[in-house]
Amino acid sequence: MCRLLAYLGQPVLMDKFLYEPDNSMIKQSFEAKEIEEPLNGDGFGVGWYHKHITHQPAVFVSIYPAWNNRNLRYLASLVQSDCLIAHVRAASVGDVSESNCHPFHYRNYLMAHNGGVEEFDKIKRSLKDRLSDERYLWLKGQTDSEHLFALFLEYLSAKKADFTADDVADSFEEMIVALKEMMEAKSITAPAYLNMVFVDGERMVGLRYTTSKEVKPLTLYYSEGSKYVCEDGVCYMVPSEGSDKSVMIVSEKLTDIAQDWKTIPDNHMVLVYKDLSVKLRKVEV
Repeated sequence: MCRLLAYLGQPVLMDKFLYEPDNSMIKQSFEAKEIEEPLNGDGFGVGWYHKHITHQPAVFVSIYPAWNNRNLRYLASLVQSDCLIAHVRAASVGDVSESNCHPFHYRNYLMAHNGGVEEFDKIKRSLKDRLSDERYLWLKGQTDSEHLFALFLEYLSAKKADFTADDVADSFEEMIVALKEMMEAKSITAPAYLNMVFVDGERMVGLRYTTSKEVKPLTLYYSEGSKYVCEDGVCYMVPSEGSDKSVMIVSEKLTDIAQDWKTIPDNHMVLVYKDLSVKLRKVEV
């Protein structure tokens, strides 16, 4: 069911997330610990920002397993960014193809998803009917994830140009309402799992949610401090000091350092603002 990571804060090498931690994203691509299916070898993707060059993110995706991609290994030790997102895929809806690899990119936005919508084919047409021509034509792949991102974008596009993390959270809730309406119309009773992360280089929102009150959402954690470092083989979040701040959202804990990780409560979002302040918000739908 995939694994994801998103980061916003002090500049850090991609290698510090993908390879160096004990439970790195590469380790999770073949031996995930906190989900029933440990193998996530149906492709991967990373996206990152260099805002002094452009507000548009760089994105690198591949259908090859993350553990076996030499290009990623070379890049990771040389790419430094203050905002990035990474994803390793276990395909459910959609072929193993680059267009179905996360993160999905629209303008200066990136989104990754861990979860799925059962019987998505039953609502795919009605979901597309809710999209504007711009978002409809933007779709490239087959996944439920990309279609949900397009639906989310419809609601975000209606917000003011200088939107906040709260506006992003509002758009996630509007997406959920629409999804539940479509599922009910097609008598889909299996829970949809919606662990999703949005970044735009300046703010970040993570959603941990399932449409059923009878089951728990998939795992999602966040970590905050002044900066994230890896020293002498040990990766950890340095406690907050001064004005430096950094925040990370992950499907699985990267390390066994308990104080570094906080569980996002069931059916909640974690909102990270431009000043890197953090707030938890309950999903009220």
